[in-house]
Amino acid sequence: MTDSYRRSGDEIHQQGFAQGFAHGAGQAFPPPPPYAPGHGGTAGAAEAPPGAPPRARKPVALIAAVALASGLIGGGSAALIAGATTRADQNTVGTPLVNAGKDSGSGVSAVAKAVSPSIVEIKARTTDGESTGSGVVLTRSGEVITNNHVVSGADTVQVTFSDGSRKTAKVVGTDPDKDLALIKVQQAKGLTPASLGDSDKIAVGDGVVAIGSPEGLTGSVTSGIVSALNRDVTVPKEDRQGRQDRQGGPGDGGGWPFEFGGNQYNGDTGSSKTSYKAIQTDASLNPGNSGGALINLQGQIVGINSAMYSPSSANSSTAGSVGLGFAIPINTVKADLDSLRGGGSGGSNSGV
Repeated sequence: MTDSYRRSGDEIHQQGFAQGFAHGAGQAFPPPPPYAPGHGGTAGAAEAPPGAPPRARKPVALIAAVALASGLIGGGSAALIAGATTRADQNTVGTPLVNAGKDSGSGVSAVAKAVSPSIVEIKARTTDGESTGSGVVLTRSGEVITNNHVVSGADTVQVTFSDGSRKTAKVVGTDPDKDLALIKVQQAKGLTPASLGDSDKIAVGDGVVAIGSPEGLTGSVTSGIVSALNRDVTVPKEDRQGRQDRQGGPGDGGGWPFEFGGNQYNGDTGSSKTSYKAIQTDASLNPGNSGGALINLQGQIVGINSAMYSPSSANSSTAGSVGLGFAIPINTVKADLDSLRGGGSGGSNSGV
């Protein structure tokens, strides 16, 4: 349709141009004498009376040449425009990527689809009760990274995968100073390991996705941005913080107690505590997100969610995210992996 439209326009343009030129030629040259009926142009020229301008037919030839040239240029322009349009259409068709360059819509859904199989729910049982947290699969053979406070003091550890299957795990090593723990899923094979990113390359304002099991809701996905970097967050080292993630009634504490700027939030952090440089995010985090993933829009893990702020009067039935969450940078995790595989600074604390 585009080609026929342009040809139609070209014809109108060419006719108008030729008519104007012919009118001008009529003023510059006297009209040619009449020719005998039935004679062609050549015969008419031979029978023209003496004194007729010898170049009377030149303008006609010139008009035809100009019209022909105009037609060629017009057609060529249409072809060039059509070609350029086709190339532009081809260039705008991109290859679907996990990184959509946005913090909403298809970017988040693509990240969730790609990374969710690598995020697990962790239930750690102690003599005092049960705590629920999350973890990130590191290897196909079953290594999972989580927070120390999720599994500290656990007698048994159970892991639930995104497909609903469950397996037991044992604690391989812990590092209370970094609030990290490594567990190993028993009889695991063919798991989907997460891709670890570079937390030194993230910037304030970058879009991030959080996946975990808040309040036991396995595989919950939230999104937001990086709000700040290198926050000095202080948290309890041991199972005191683990109790804050434990499911219970209104009498139980809610959220994860932490200190920032000399003030304590979500309860008393106690005397046994540690500090680390954290990534601050406004992605919604709730009890149960501990040990889950903070992910960039390329689908890479950039942090392990570890603390959140909730109103100081909140309990486990009312605690909720107000957009102040903190994560351990993944580069801190990578630097600690070898130590954790050897038992960690907290020593081996094997469950079942």
